[in-house]
Parts: sequence; C-alpha cells; structure tokens
Amino acid sequence: MEEKIYQVALELMPGIGDISARQLISYTGSASSVFTADRKILREIPGINSRIFEMIADSKPFNEAKKIVEDCERLDIQILHYTDNAFPHRLKETPDFPNVIYTRGNANLNEDRMIAVVGTRNATDYGKSTTERVIEDLAPLQPVVVSGLAYGIDIHAHKAALEHGLKTFAVLAGGLDKVYPSVHKKVVDQILEQGAIISENPPGVQAEAHFFPARNRIIAGMSDATIVVEAAKKGGALITANIADSYNRVVFAIPGNLNNSFSEGCNQLIRSQKANLYRNKEDLDYHLGWTAENNPVKTRKLLGLLTPQEQKVYELLSTEKDGVAIDMISVKTDIASNQLSAILLNLEFQGFIKTLPGKKYKTNY
Repeated sequence: MEEKIYQVALELMPGIGDISARQLISYTGSASSVFTADRKILREIPGINSRIFEMIADSKPFNEAKKIVEDCERLDIQILHYTDNAFPHRLKETPDFPNVIYTRGNANLNEDRMIAVVGTRNATDYGKSTTERVIEDLAPLQPVVVSGLAYGIDIHAHKAALEHGLKTFAVLAGGLDKVYPSVHKKVVDQILEQGAIISENPPGVQAEAHFFPARNRIIAGMSDATIVVEAAKKGGALITANIADSYNRVVFAIPGNLNNSFSEGCNQLIRSQKANLYRNKEDLDYHLGWTAENNPVKTRKLLGLLTPQEQKVYELLSTEKDGVAIDMISVKTDIASNQLSAILLNLEFQGFIKTLPGKKYKTNY
C-alpha cells in the first residue's frame, strides 16, 4: 500500500509529467525511492531542477495520495501503475500512456483480443443497427469490446457486447465513482460482471471537456484495432481514430450515405487512407489474422484436454514458426522416438499441428 501512495503522489506533483516521473523512477528504482533518494543522486538526473526538489519535499501531494488510495480501497477500485504486471501492455506501447490508471471489475486488461468500437453521440438508426450487426459478427472471435460509455454508438457497442456474452471495457473521462453519463450506471453494473471500467483520473474527479480527448487515447491504446461505425466530420470518434492511426494500430471505418453528415467522418477516414473499409469479420482476419479457428481462448480450452506430454510437444512447436524436425522434438522434450510418433499423429489428427516437408511439424494456431 505504501508504494502505491508514493506512485500516486508522484503523479500529483505539479510540474512533473508522466515522462519526467518515469525518468525519476528509472534512475532511482521506484516511486518511493524518488522521495527518499539522496539529493546528490537526483541532481544527476537530466532535466531535474531545484524546483522539483522542493515539490518532492512538499507533504501535500503525499497526503492527497494517501486519501486517494484509501478511497480506492473503500470503493473497490484497483490502482495500476505502469510497473505492475497487470497494467495494460498494449497501452504501455504508446508514447503518451498514463503512468497510473484506476479500474473496477474482475477482468484481465491484457486479454488476447481487444477491439475498440466507437462513433458519434448522435447516432442514427442506421448507426445503432450497424453497431449491433458489427458486434454480432465479432462474437465468434471473442474479443473484448472497448468503448467510452458515451451516448450513441459507444453505449450501443457496450450493450451489444453484453448481449452476445462478450467482455467489454468502458473507459471513463472522470473518476470511477462518478459514472458519466449517470443514466448509463445500470449498464456499468452489467459491465462490471464481465468486464471493467477504467480511468486515468482518481475518484472524485468530475468528467470535464478536456478529459475526453485524453480518454480517447486510452481507448485507442488498449485496442488491437479501432472500428469507427458512424462519425461526423469532427468529434471524439475521429480523434480516437486519428490517435489509433498515430499508434500504428489498425483502423476500420464503415462507409455511410454521402448525404448524411454523420457518415462524413467515416468516409473521410477511408478517403484519406487512415482507415480500412470494414465489411465483416473477414477484414479482421486479413489485417490481424483473427479467425474463430485460431481463437486463443478456444485453443487454451482445447489444450486443457491434452496429456502432459502432448502439451509439452505443442508448447515446443508453438515457439518455432518454421517447424521443428522430429529428431529435434525428441531431444528437446526428452520423449522417445517411438512414443513421439504416436503423440504427433494424435495432435495432427485433432488439428493442433500439421506436417511439413522434411518430417518437420508446426502448430496450426
């Protein structure tokens, strides 16, 4: 708990942004070490000036951080620092990721497949029905659906995900104790049963206008791809799509009526080649290699039915994309050749592996 207080306190210090905070932690080893390190060591860190020394000595951020940590414990909110294993690894790959995020729910933020579905708050009937069709189409692939809980396309994406038994993550602009919009609280209660709500802002923070673009970078950063269902020429969905594009993540857009203002954004993304045309889940297979057959969730369930020796062989083959010769499999798994032949035949019969020329084997998934 004490280290969490230091981690939050470092984020609350005025004049120290995420990058400077990471730099301080990198040099000292931890957030608590930043506050306890010898001043001589801190002076050697590039970009650290005397004003920062004064802020580190100030007890106000520390006291505020202590209250935040206590509030989170009371509200069942988890605090994740970028040094924690549970912190979203996709998000950490982005250049402007937040050092601390707050989350509620019982979900793994590093699921195998995550896709953002976003769009305008002023969704048309076409946009709403299209969102539902997109989610229904995605359901066999079992991705986590990430969105922003806003009116319009976002809330329809969350609801459709829940209806099809998919996990869904809602990224909020304010603190997790102040659901915005408040009319979506019932949906949040459902999300928490099979997903999570996430924010970079601590409890007590109201959702203000300038927080929403920052919120959008988390939606884009946590996702393998972003689908824009319906968007006007300007708005949050376009911001999310442009951020995802800047992160070199795959962006899809669904084209709409040329005379409809709420299709302008999608058509513009496609025209400027910032987004791929989305028609159905086959487009995800083409760009991301996602199919129902190679679903990692399904594969893990099937692997649980294998014998320990079969699992050992499969795990070895899954690390070698070009295949492994049968004699090398025998050496690395310490399984006799006559026994190994039967194992390989059984794995191939079940569809887990395939034979390559030269008596090599590789996985199908």
